[in-house]
Amino acid sequence: MHGTRILEEADRLMTVCNSCRYCEGLCAVFPAMEMRRSFSDGDLNYLANLCHSCGACYTDCQFSPPHEFNVNVPQTLAIARNESYAAYAWPRAFSGAFARNGLAISVIAALSIAAFIFGFAAFTDRKVLLGIHTGPGAFYQLMPHNAMAALFGAAFLYAIVALIMGVRAFWRDIGEPVGMKLDAKSLLQAIRDAGELRYLDGGGVGCFNEDDKPTDRRKIYHHLTFYGFALCFAATCVATLYHFLFAREAPYAWWDLPVVLGTLGGLGLLIGPVGLLAEKWSSGAIRPRWGRCWRCISAWYSRCSSPCPTANSSTASIVSSHWCAMRGSGR
Repeated sequence: MHGTRILEEADRLMTVCNSCRYCEGLCAVFPAMEMRRSFSDGDLNYLANLCHSCGACYTDCQFSPPHEFNVNVPQTLAIARNESYAAYAWPRAFSGAFARNGLAISVIAALSIAAFIFGFAAFTDRKVLLGIHTGPGAFYQLMPHNAMAALFGAAFLYAIVALIMGVRAFWRDIGEPVGMKLDAKSLLQAIRDAGELRYLDGGGVGCFNEDDKPTDRRKIYHHLTFYGFALCFAATCVATLYHFLFAREAPYAWWDLPVVLGTLGGLGLLIGPVGLLAEKWSSGAIRPRWGRCWRCISAWYSRCSSPCPTANSSTASIVSSHWCAMRGSGR
């Protein structure tokens, strides 16, 4: 028995895939799957986080819908992966926020911004707040550098600690030997694969969307997003060196390295996410289906006393009722 319905379904699919092994050359999921004959919750969460949802196995599989085996590995592992984020969240009290992450993020962001603005106005001299400041260190007339570094540094450190604790719980759950942590060759290969998005290529032809036409666009947009973050972080690090080592205070000229890195990173963070949304929209993956939405909303108000309309297959039933099940159980 597994902890959730989606892990039960993932176990069923991995058992079918282990009997076939036609897709073992597509990505890292299937060679890892072949090392097990039975799957614990940790094993299934591990496999789910290896999956990049490129869709190649769904296209190649002889048992994918409408076959009665209904093997849809990318869809099932995507839900398992999303649930694993909640399972390994730190502190565990925050795991419930994943069920309503849109609402939680909106409320927290709004309250944080309001508290920051009101606190900023309350502790800053009105003359300084409304005055005109130019030249090096002008911005720090409004907000001292140390206060800024302490505020955002604390948020950054919390994110690092939360990630470390989450990885620790994940590693313990998958039962990996401690010695594997010291295998530098494997860790370097994993870092390289992640940096190249090696397995977001559909086995070499590209990522499959709902139109079944493989392209590399998703891979490119993911690269732009990731390296956009990396360049923005590099800009912050260089600006810190400027400030403490060379006593050069912001704002900097447009040709200075922090500005150049930040601008390039900002462009990546603009083009990458917008491109991913456009890719999903063009493939039909995020076009609204108002009939289904209305049925799910109706089921929500009745606390899901009647399930959302689905196909008569286990994967489809879990996927389409997932939203209703969370609301209906009060999560």
